[in-house]
Amino acid sequence: MLIDGFHHVATLTKDSERLHAFYREVFDAQVVGNRPEAEGAQLSIIRLSPMVELNVFQIDGNTQADHQVPMFGRGRIDHFGLRAPTIEAFEEVRRRLMDRGAADDFVTDFGPVLSVFFTDPDGLEGEVLVANPDVVEGVYNKPGTRSARYPVTPAAQPV
Repeated sequence: MLIDGFHHVATLTKDSERLHAFYREVFDAQVVGNRPEAEGAQLSIIRLSPMVELNVFQIDGNTQADHQVPMFGRGRIDHFGLRAPTIEAFEEVRRRLMDRGAADDFVTDFGPVLSVFFTDPDGLEGEVLVANPDVVEGVYNKPGTRSARYPVTPAAQPV
């Protein structure tokens, strides 16, 4: 293979500072660039890892960040996936996301990987994935398969 990951995803926001705070607090991200691009336009770069960035544009009068639609109705890029290096990092990010109300307690077991979806303050959907420590070789589960490692928490059970 000639590619080993993605470099960045570009997104639009109405509030760069709010978005910076979210990614700093949840992912320990760094804002490595924050500069005007043109009159009424600002670009900031949020570094999530040494090789993964969000390029965030805040453009006066642009309302695209207001448009929230369901999965697979979002256009060419529906969501982005971030790879956690360890199960411990995955669990810490998941805890931080849940504490902020950006994710629920559901962890999907896809077989080779575990996944938690989140929504950032602008409504952009992301996913954090990690190699499944409980993987069964050759088993691939469909979306919506809850991980046995993360059963329903008492607070998440319906009343």
